[in-house]
Amino acid sequence: MSLIESALEKLRRAGDSTAVALPTAPPVRVPSGAVGSKPTVLPPAPDYVHRQIVIDTKALRNAGYLPDEGLERRFADHYRQIKRPLIEKALTGAADARTIMVSSALPGDGKTFTSINLAMSIARERDISILLLDADAPRAQVSQVFGLRGERGLLDALRDESVEAESLILGTDVPGLEILPAGRFVDSATELFASARMDQIIARIAARNPRRLVLLDSAPLLVSSEARALLRVPGQVVLVARTDATPRHALRDAVNLVDKNKLQGVILNYSPFHASGGYYYGYTEYSEGAGSTPEGV
Repeated sequence: MSLIESALEKLRRAGDSTAVALPTAPPVRVPSGAVGSKPTVLPPAPDYVHRQIVIDTKALRNAGYLPDEGLERRFADHYRQIKRPLIEKALTGAADARTIMVSSALPGDGKTFTSINLAMSIARERDISILLLDADAPRAQVSQVFGLRGERGLLDALRDESVEAESLILGTDVPGLEILPAGRFVDSATELFASARMDQIIARIAARNPRRLVLLDSAPLLVSSEARALLRVPGQVVLVARTDATPRHALRDAVNLVDKNKLQGVILNYSPFHASGGYYYGYTEYSEGAGSTPEGV
């Protein structure tokens, strides 16, 4: 029995039978998009001074995107557990491992909450920074949460090759945290995400700083062709499932869409604490053939 199957069975026994559960740039070489063609060599991107925005943590907390003040320490510990293997692989694995995609099977699983808190946690690292990229084209929740609706972003750079994506990145008053908004939605977002231009953008923004990780907050996999088009881009993928809410078959369908070499784990959203009445965001690493679930999941 695989690790994810074990987590599914454990949560099924714990609750509703329908519930489930399951880290100036040099020239950049990127795929040209044509089968058998040679990689395209991009010229170095110019330096940019990013416009700074202020993160209103109180507003984020009131909107439910940050934990209550009394739970901050506990949540910080959970996200340290989640981010550590992602960071280790990002810094020691292939170049694309520095790009991490967070998704879910269905809406309402807590994907954007997870992306924001994971980005905040990674930003606390001393030696790396994190770019939170809003790749949820249909809803652009990260952009909405941070008051960036209407700002130019990823989709604008994808549509117009004269626009350098780096110039659209916003710095924040949180050290180590940057944000790239989604930009203006277009009906061709799926095709844009599947294009060689998307590869170029991700390769360039990652190459500008070897200590920068890129975190993609995508749309849910089972309801968005844009999210499925994005799956080829990151080197690491993390899925979010809501305990006692996400149907088991939906999560399994989402897992089956992801390259198993990329799937790093499943975050269990709203799992009950063993010793209290609160909730936490548990984490289980994905591993073929593993026979048990990590403690706390």
